[in-house]
Amino acid sequence: MTYINKEIKQNHIRIYELAKYIGQTVRVCGTVHKIRAMSGFAFVILRTETALLQCVYDEKTANFSVAELKENMSLCVTGLVVADTRSKVGFELQMREIEILSVPYEEPPIVISGKEVSTSLSSLLDYRPLTLRNEKERAVFVVQAALARGIRTFLEQNRFVEIHTPKIVSGSAEGGANVFGLDYFGTPAFLAQSPQFYKQTMVGVLERVYEIAPVFRAEKHDTSRHINEYTSIDLEMGFVEDFTELMQLETAMLSFAFAFVAEHCAREIALLGAKVPKICGIPAITFAEAKAMLCAPDGDDFEPTEEKRLCELIYKQTGSELVFVTHYKTSKRPFYTAENAENPSVTDSFDLLFRGIEVTTGGKRIHDYETQVRKMQRLGMDVNAFASYLMAHKYGLPPHGGMGIGLERLTAKLLGFDNVRRATLFPRDVNRLTP
Repeated sequence: MTYINKEIKQNHIRIYELAKYIGQTVRVCGTVHKIRAMSGFAFVILRTETALLQCVYDEKTANFSVAELKENMSLCVTGLVVADTRSKVGFELQMREIEILSVPYEEPPIVISGKEVSTSLSSLLDYRPLTLRNEKERAVFVVQAALARGIRTFLEQNRFVEIHTPKIVSGSAEGGANVFGLDYFGTPAFLAQSPQFYKQTMVGVLERVYEIAPVFRAEKHDTSRHINEYTSIDLEMGFVEDFTELMQLETAMLSFAFAFVAEHCAREIALLGAKVPKICGIPAITFAEAKAMLCAPDGDDFEPTEEKRLCELIYKQTGSELVFVTHYKTSKRPFYTAENAENPSVTDSFDLLFRGIEVTTGGKRIHDYETQVRKMQRLGMDVNAFASYLMAHKYGLPPHGGMGIGLERLTAKLLGFDNVRRATLFPRDVNRLTP
């Protein structure tokens, strides 16, 4: 029997620690990203967990041959850390010894060692396990992780409790036929479109809750903005008097999260050439006002071109790259959305548009049991099919509201991408189930 204690031991130095070891010999582990060989001399770029490290091979001081090295080989290098102001990280490693840990089976079908992967989006995704190793491609998901971490930090600081809800459910939260069905031990079931029912239920338990998790939409849209599995940032809060409180919360949350990303991902933001907005406030406009501003035909929603044009107009008027659109029509919003007290044909709801696309949908919910049942009956819904959802209403819920944010869309627009797949690790859409 062995005893494992809590001390974490390192057998090599991490790249973010190397600045402390200038002038010393250390052991560093990584993957050979690129080799630039010359006569008796070579630059070996080592891909490590957070950055590329330039290693210098000199046949006079190294006890191995550069011919032993191969791109995508994993190894540990023992060498001298030397300050270098020309380096992005401020130092380089003069190679002395190597320990080869793994060797690639064959040559890769696509070049990943350039500044970016020069190929089509389709090939970029086909070879995702390989193309993600490119410095720019992996930077996208460092930013995305920081964005989610910033949002989580903000919510935790504001007394939201993280929950984990089922992804196999008996009914659709959003209504309609855009659900993935499955056989659950002989009973029809679905992949969850949203944690909506559960987060409303948990308002009655914890008052303020959130979840960052996958959701599934069986929409047959093959566009630059749609994927069929995405990461949804969902939150719900109790004792909401007016739905504008939710908009205020999101303004503060995104202000915090964007500043968090700017602070923690400065290198990645610069590498990607992205511009992170500083949010002091976000303008709001009603759906009817927005349609009038666009001189667009009336309807239940915006066309993608209208969202883009509206953001352009708002930016020209206010300098804001974000805009809230409020009071969507009752016919457009889900059955659980609260109707406006003064005008029941519209709802106390909102979308947030960012750089031409909707990234958030939110609003106040119906918390009263009888009001919810009457609306469901008016819409021709089978109330009995929602008994477990309505249980929370029947036994008392505070006034509440919430929102859902698409993490991939938010990341894509933050980084200036025109396709959400660029900000999706392994996209699932109508044409893609692998890799």
